[in-house]
Amino acid sequence: MIRLFDSAHGQVRELTLRDPGQVSMYVCGPTVYDLPHLGHGRFTLVWDVARRWFTFQGLLVHYVSNITDIDDNIITRASREGTSEELVAKTYEKSWWDAMDALGVAYPDDVPHATQYVAQMVELITQLLEGDVGYKTSDGIYFDVSRVPDYGLLAGQPLDSLRAGARVETNDEKRSPLDFVLWKNAKPGEPSWPAPFGEGRPGWHTECVVMSLELLGEGFDLHCGGFDLRFPHHENERAQAVAAGVRFAQHWDHNGWVMVGDEKMSKSLGNFTSLTDLLDKNDARAYRLLVLRSHYRSPIEVTPATIGDAERALARLDGLARRFGLVALAGHHLEVKDDFSWSGAALELYEHVAAALNEDLDTPKALAQLFEALSSANALADGGHEEEARELAVALNALFGALGLSLVSASAVVDEISQALVNERDGARTAQNWTEADRLRGELVDLGWTVEDSPSGTLIRRP
Repeated sequence: MIRLFDSAHGQVRELTLRDPGQVSMYVCGPTVYDLPHLGHGRFTLVWDVARRWFTFQGLLVHYVSNITDIDDNIITRASREGTSEELVAKTYEKSWWDAMDALGVAYPDDVPHATQYVAQMVELITQLLEGDVGYKTSDGIYFDVSRVPDYGLLAGQPLDSLRAGARVETNDEKRSPLDFVLWKNAKPGEPSWPAPFGEGRPGWHTECVVMSLELLGEGFDLHCGGFDLRFPHHENERAQAVAAGVRFAQHWDHNGWVMVGDEKMSKSLGNFTSLTDLLDKNDARAYRLLVLRSHYRSPIEVTPATIGDAERALARLDGLARRFGLVALAGHHLEVKDDFSWSGAALELYEHVAAALNEDLDTPKALAQLFEALSSANALADGGHEEEARELAVALNALFGALGLSLVSASAVVDEISQALVNERDGARTAQNWTEADRLRGELVDLGWTVEDSPSGTLIRRP
């Protein structure tokens, strides 16, 4: 049984599936007008891990994540740079997928683009207008939130409380400051689409409700995204579905922010660090490991120190992979438990890890068990119990792979000359010939390796 925190209920509860053995899952994707930042990297990694874990246990996952390719920010950038909205969107969508490739995020089963679903959005808005839930103003069509009795569910606040805290809007034609735009009337020089209620373009909140229902159907299982999307974006999606009389997501879940000091990291605050820059300078697996080290609903702060510590932990994984000749897993491939053999200590390890991950995706607890087992595998091998050690190492490879974390990186590929020096140095250390060991360390450093000593022997990695 899988239990996850449900933002609509404010507690951890069982993830009940619409179709037995299948998970229908929608994750709000990026608006492509700039380079992805670290917060984007976190939410994609969190839900990539969830998807991978569901798949590992034998569930069939239909994973949908969208691209918003028309938006005020895209239009503003295109105007500032004297180019087209389409070119801006294509340029930064490529940056997005380049970053996802580097992070080893598995591709979604479907990647709907907002501009492909405008006709369906027009249909929904027409329905809301006919029901007097949508209403016209001089600049577009708005949604009357008072028509949804439980509006504010995902925010955890009643409508009156939200209304009292709402910003004063300049548009005095709105019935309430909380009412949100469904359709923006066409403006000269901006992209627009035909509609029976006037040419224009859809509002952001209408995009995902249409695309998720089109691809996953009514009553799909799980709607995810960053905590900042909980309100108003996800609440406004939910409100439109309620007003249209359709069953929407049965379970909502949100991941925590990436923090800079006391503030969340975001483009709107101007404090974001490019994910592209981090991935250019560091082992991409270090960011995944850093995300796994923190519970997905807790905030994390990304610093050179935390990334450096994660990279040092990765050296232990690479060392295990070299010692036992393990083949790289993860990447775009999704591992499945039944593809591996489980018995003895390996089976016990799987059961402990599964118990942690099935209880609100407790990756810190699962990681602690995995690294403890890594030490055990090395200790068994050191003690001459090669068969038991290898069985445990293979299980570790599978379970780290289930989290999308490969035990083998490009930096772990050691050429024959370097490996011979490592073997010689381990022999010198065993013989307590420290002068020779230091000399061999110097040769490895001259070849470009960072050299570290561990209980299992010499570990080398590229800096």
